[in-house]
Amino acid sequence: MQTLNPPPGAHRDLAEPPAKVRLGDDPAGRGFAVNSVPANRHLRSGSHSMPPLIEAHGLTKKFRQAVKEPGLAGALKHFFVRQYRDKLAVDHIDLAIEPGESVAYLGPNGAGKSTTIKMLTGILVPSSGSLIVNGLVPYEKRQRNARNIGVVFGQRTQLWWDIPVVESFNLARDMYEIPADRYKKNLGEFTEMLGLAEFMNVPAAKISLGQRMRADLCMALLHDPRILYLDEPTIGLDIAVKDSIRKFVRARVEEYGTTVMLTTHDLGDIEDICRRIVIIDNGKIIHDGDLATLKDTYARDRVIHFQLARPAESMAAICQKLPACEVASDGLRLSVRFDRFEHAAGEIAGAVMPLVEVIDFRIDEPEVEDLIRRVYLGQLSLAPGDEPELRSAKPAVVAEA
Repeated sequence: MQTLNPPPGAHRDLAEPPAKVRLGDDPAGRGFAVNSVPANRHLRSGSHSMPPLIEAHGLTKKFRQAVKEPGLAGALKHFFVRQYRDKLAVDHIDLAIEPGESVAYLGPNGAGKSTTIKMLTGILVPSSGSLIVNGLVPYEKRQRNARNIGVVFGQRTQLWWDIPVVESFNLARDMYEIPADRYKKNLGEFTEMLGLAEFMNVPAAKISLGQRMRADLCMALLHDPRILYLDEPTIGLDIAVKDSIRKFVRARVEEYGTTVMLTTHDLGDIEDICRRIVIIDNGKIIHDGDLATLKDTYARDRVIHFQLARPAESMAAICQKLPACEVASDGLRLSVRFDRFEHAAGEIAGAVMPLVEVIDFRIDEPEVEDLIRRVYLGQLSLAPGDEPELRSAKPAVVAEA
């Protein structure tokens, strides 16, 4: 009989003493700075008594990279005279996530998102700082930590490739020591909600990407973890599958209080699942707040587009009525950009309609996707102390084609 070695989630020693709140030397003998967690833990506003489920203070991760010149000569030179440089992937971040929160952890490629997740799961050992996940130091108590978490990586699978999907679920049941009644209940519920019945008996190698993602999500939650880490869970999926996954995750948060930490480039995932956004760039957290506040602070503009029966006779008259707005004209189209906290859409329409004959109009609401794109492109800074760019502060601008 073939023996399958269980992954870190298969914890056997339930009598381990509580982990100390520190980071010390790891088993491999590498030295790391020791930081004690302050007695008065920093909690986000709105929390009064319950400590954070995830708490990091000064969390840092450095990687040592070899510096080589190109070609055979460079390889030979490095063989005899080796040079290295330090890459600071995560730079002294402070983060607290409370039970039941759904948090989007965003940033451009190489910002430090995946490195942070790997430290939270215990895969990587921090270079310095303190990290507590559900009362444990993840890398010191990897097996106990694995029992409390579920992880879904969009480009990797937890399923055994050559056996039916249901057998992978059965193996997870045995490794996590899930009671039979709870396993049956969870599997039945997930099968119905995620539509797994049609491919339960098909090997993982034979199912589609969308089916694999749904099966991975089921497998990550079979043992009822308190924390769910999702790394690009909807990458490459069609709209219908994305909707079903988002609905399922949202239900777990609302009905069971599962804490979710989501890394994604799909802004639809963020708006459907998360209420809080943390943005990391160059290893540092540059924004931490709820989604509504982010939009209210940095995405204040709305644009109202008018379809005209005939071109406007006098743009100057329109600009005179809307001095704090941007007005653009292109033949039979007229657009007005305005600060939604300074002016109502009805006010803008009331100022424009007496001066032109309007056939139709529509309103563009501020999009989080546009805001995040501007941050990634370096067009907008969310760093503390920087003033947000507010278009309403500019005088009226007229652009005619």
